[in-house]
Amino acid sequence: MADNHAPQLHWCPLPDRVITRVDGPDAREFLQNVVTNDLDRLDSDRALYAALLTPQGMYLHDFVLTESDGAILLDSERERQPDLARKLALYRLRSKATIEVDAGLCVGVGFGVHAAQAAGLDGTRGHARGLADGIVFTDPRSEELGVRVHLPEARLADFFGAAGFAEDSRDDYDRHRLSAGIPDGSRDLVVGRSYLLESNFDLLDGVSFSKGCYIGQENTARQRYRGTVRRRLARVAITSGPAPAPGTPIRLGNRDVGTMRSSQGSDGLAHVRLALVAEAAAGGQELDCGDAKLRIRTPLPEAPSAT
Repeated sequence: MADNHAPQLHWCPLPDRVITRVDGPDAREFLQNVVTNDLDRLDSDRALYAALLTPQGMYLHDFVLTESDGAILLDSERERQPDLARKLALYRLRSKATIEVDAGLCVGVGFGVHAAQAAGLDGTRGHARGLADGIVFTDPRSEELGVRVHLPEARLADFFGAAGFAEDSRDDYDRHRLSAGIPDGSRDLVVGRSYLLESNFDLLDGVSFSKGCYIGQENTARQRYRGTVRRRLARVAITSGPAPAPGTPIRLGNRDVGTMRSSQGSDGLAHVRLALVAEAAAGGQELDCGDAKLRIRTPLPEAPSAT
């Protein structure tokens, strides 16, 4: 008899993601000098999350990094991959490294209680294991997000089915992502304008404060050590009205609190001023956003130790 109380495991493909392969003898060193995380932490059994910034420390691209047969794979937004490849090529200079799309791999995600264990992982952030034709790993941003898989498209359903996952929709994954408070690239960050720490990269283990220089490092480090982060991406609940469009202003009375980002159902993310959010919470006040009312879900996740 089936156990109706067994934890539910779900998976879905992410066709809006693409894998870029950076290969060659200088690939790791070249990327180490460019991206926000420390590639000395990247190995065949550990994935990382990182970003590429402007020299002023503003967001351009974010991606999940894995290692396969000596090459480094970047899991990023498909639509914006040509721009990512151009930016990387600009900084490559004379490094012996190739940058090309790996058309043989696709991205799938599995989520639900004990998703990592079902996929043969220990559940810690970024834990990875190789497959015959790809890799599976716990999402390095948060254990709550479950697992990601890089496999040929025809193999995704077989892998997840064998591990006990039922196929679900992208909308369901978005609800899961938003309930965990995790941004989704340029849907939640403004290209060329969002600062890394205001976008919670320190909370998502997406930036190293000890590895040394990278593009945009100076301003990012200054914000951290001077404690000048006054705004953050925060989880919001849409308590009434239609879901606000991304970019809709959020108000507390006649004061500007921030702007709405992505949402699904009653869950969403917003970029907010922390002092006003705390004031609204203390007074039990809801926030106005277009024709909707919002409530901030607190607290923000605790930041891991900087490495």
